[in-house]
Amino acid sequence: MDSNVLLQGFELMLLGMGIVFGFLTLLVFMLRGMSRLAMRLGGGATEGADMSAPIDVADNRHLIAVITAAIARHRASRTS
Repeated sequence: MDSNVLLQGFELMLLGMGIVFGFLTLLVFMLRGMSRLAMRLGGGATEGADMSAPIDVADNRHLIAVITAAIARHRASRTS
């Protein structure tokens, strides 16, 4: 009787793993299809953008200083 219960447990485990694997495979194909559809409908708007250009930090020095001061003030108020 113990081997029958063990066999049923093994079959149930394989069934569950198969269902999860099938769902994840379906999800991957659905996401790829939706991505291709979005690229087709979007007209490739990101093709003209230069993603390799470095970010100019010199323009944001004032913003970085303000954020740093805000973080320091917040940390000081939490420890007091």
